[in-house]
Amino acid sequence: MIFLDLVLNGGKWKTHHFIKSVFGSLMTKHSPVHAPQNAHRAESPSLVRIPKIYTKTGDKGFSSTFTGERRPKEDHTFEALGTTDELSSAVGLAREFSIDSGHSFTDQLEKIQCVLQDVGSNIATPRSSARDSHIKKTKFSSQAVIELESWIDSFTEELPPLTNFILPSGGKSSAALHVARAVCRRAERCVAPVVRSGETDPEVAKYLNRLSDYLFTVARYAAMKEGNGETIYRRPE
Repeated sequence: MIFLDLVLNGGKWKTHHFIKSVFGSLMTKHSPVHAPQNAHRAESPSLVRIPKIYTKTGDKGFSSTFTGERRPKEDHTFEALGTTDELSSAVGLAREFSIDSGHSFTDQLEKIQCVLQDVGSNIATPRSSARDSHIKKTKFSSQAVIELESWIDSFTEELPPLTNFILPSGGKSSAALHVARAVCRRAERCVAPVVRSGETDPEVAKYLNRLSDYLFTVARYAAMKEGNGETIYRRPE
């Protein structure tokens, strides 16, 4: 499971070096690649071994958590983990549209994607099989929730009051952010039973709840900054 591997090993040079080798052009100049001191030395092609992208360990419908536990792929943990991955992809697409439009909040979207990696780490570490070392490594900070609330308040101050139901609209950036918001709501629903069972930190659910509010707010902000109108819901005649 590539996403799980990235979640649990993100920031380590070997993981990023492997991804860069495989995907090449998908790595951006902002990627946190930390090479060892002697990385500038060319290695002999015969000494470089690139792991295969497929492992075959999930062919029978089971996958591993960070704690090493094997669970069926339809388990609530993997459903929540996969939907979080989908959410990050949706945010990434919205960010690309927003970059093209010159919006100022794109760094926030990138940070959100990084935080979603931490969300995935926490989800992938079921408390029922986790050791103290696992929990310490994947603990989710409530500071991320506080930061989202600060961003929401800042954007809200600039927006006109919301007096009608609006439909996802307002240009490509805004519409893509609304798609991400809808995926975020689904991720929250997938995480809810995992949190209730005590397997995942409640702060994760709180973050996803607040993130959907942020995405709704920033979608409206994007439409306003681009000078695009938002489509108002009207009951069909």
